[in-house]
Amino acid sequence: MHTQEIFPFSLIRCLAVSSLALLLAAGTGLAQTGPVNFALLVGAGFLCDVGDSSACPAVVKSADGSSYELSGVGTLSTQSKSVTAAGTFTHKSPNGNTLEVGIWVATEFVSFNFYGLAPGALLHSGTPLGPDQFGPRRMPMMGSPIAAGGLAVLRIRLLPRSGFPRNATLQVNCALGKVPDEHPEEGISLSFEKGDAEFEEKVSGRALFLVDRFAAGAPAKGPAPAANPNPAPAEGQQ
Repeated sequence: MHTQEIFPFSLIRCLAVSSLALLLAAGTGLAQTGPVNFALLVGAGFLCDVGDSSACPAVVKSADGSSYELSGVGTLSTQSKSVTAAGTFTHKSPNGNTLEVGIWVATEFVSFNFYGLAPGALLHSGTPLGPDQFGPRRMPMMGSPIAAGGLAVLRIRLLPRSGFPRNATLQVNCALGKVPDEHPEEGISLSFEKGDAEFEEKVSGRALFLVDRFAAGAPAKGPAPAANPNPAPAEGQQ
């Protein structure tokens, strides 16, 4: 029992630290439509540190009432179309009985629709950027990550503690920025291969994308003009 409880927490904490460290170390150069590198949190990390029990994990239901609870972290790049993400899951029956538990890993980046930056999101929500694993507790400052909204579509593989692995498509929606009408709700949805049940009813859970604040706010700079080796003489100069 203790191993089952400690393992997911250790996994989430380790991945969260690694994801934000890589994001800040690598920077997030700007593309024509916005940043290209993002850290991803789903019902994990400091999202859970707000005194709101509905924030973690992210919960989604199918039409028959069965549900999946997911937590996870990672990084994704729209430039290289790559993703590194993982987390834990719990599958429950309609009456709440646990059917299986395990971990999930991202196997493929499908798409990312960027909604825009939300510089005041963490401040307005009162969420401190930094439980102990992210450094000192403080409000966001220059150089620290900034919230962003978007919809990420990923292929994932679920690995239960017993039973067979399953492949699915995971959609993570963070409703910040210019949110499209068709995706107003924050949360996740999950659809499995081979015509299995789809889990589309978002029940609870927070999701967030982060980019480096300094890189996101830095204007793009073009090359400096080349110096003229033969400047024209000043007017009146003999």
